[in-house]
Amino acid sequence: MSVQGTEIRRLGFFTRLVRADASEDSAQVYREALEQFDLAEQLGYDTAWVAQHHLDPAEGGLPSPFVFLAHAAARNPRLRLGTAIVTLALEDPVRVAEDAAVLDVLSGGRLELGFGAGGSKHAFELFGLGDADRQHIYADKLAKVVAALDGAPLVDGRVLNPPAGGLRHRLWQATFSANGAERAGRAGDGLLLSKAQPRDPANAEATLWEIQQPLVEAYLAALPAGAEPRIGASRGVFVADDHDAAAEFAERGAERFLEQLRRNHVPDLATTVEEVLRDSYFGTPDEVAEQLSADTALLRSTDFIVQVHPVDPGHAATLRSIELIATKVAPQLGWRADERNQQ
Repeated sequence: MSVQGTEIRRLGFFTRLVRADASEDSAQVYREALEQFDLAEQLGYDTAWVAQHHLDPAEGGLPSPFVFLAHAAARNPRLRLGTAIVTLALEDPVRVAEDAAVLDVLSGGRLELGFGAGGSKHAFELFGLGDADRQHIYADKLAKVVAALDGAPLVDGRVLNPPAGGLRHRLWQATFSANGAERAGRAGDGLLLSKAQPRDPANAEATLWEIQQPLVEAYLAALPAGAEPRIGASRGVFVADDHDAAAEFAERGAERFLEQLRRNHVPDLATTVEEVLRDSYFGTPDEVAEQLSADTALLRSTDFIVQVHPVDPGHAATLRSIELIATKVAPQLGWRADERNQQ
């Protein structure tokens, strides 16, 4: 079976490094995430991505993405490695540029550097920015990172060391708004689309791709002449051999996610299992391929980035989903692994 009208150029895997089981410790979560990266490399995935989160292990267990990706780079010689995202407003921009430059050198130029302005309320409070203007801080720090990567003098005529000019052309920006998408396009950066999107109460039934299509249009319209578009569409995807098993895992994961929302006092994000899963794709390979074929934002993307969150079905089921996506789902959407790059 193949789905007409689709053509995925690059396939990515994303992990939030969450604890699917309360008995897991950080060492186990990191070890399992690295094993998932290993499998993605073997199956020909193009990129593996991580996010930066602070304090809450149920939201994401990785405050230091560059450290983790440096370790992953040593294990996986082919995979490109991405941050989706570094919460730039909470970081020193020169130190981010330095860490990114070192990682890019160590990995042989394989870093994809994604930034965003967002982050949880408690993370901003942790760094004394609870009442800060996030967008203003983000724009200021992004400009400083870009200048450093471009080789602009930082102090006393001295420039970033090691230099990272090539990395400047592998920047990505994540956003929920058309204005943010236009900013990314104007800069010639890649656009990262989230697996879920805030909804206007007046249009609460809109699909994810209907909400994100204006972002895609704004981004493409703002790109400089001759610039190659880079659009990474992250999607919550869980694939199993059996439909009932996939549905059971999905509902169980959604219940855990609802508990997390209640614990973090953000019940407005979702109040039912159905709302948690409304932007997720789950089922057998053929079912998921058919569901994804309707996603018009995905059809316009250059990078299809899959993650099991919020299902988080455990390590073994995640590994199987990674395998089924690469061998059964993505080929129906036009993606082909480059056999020369597989181990």
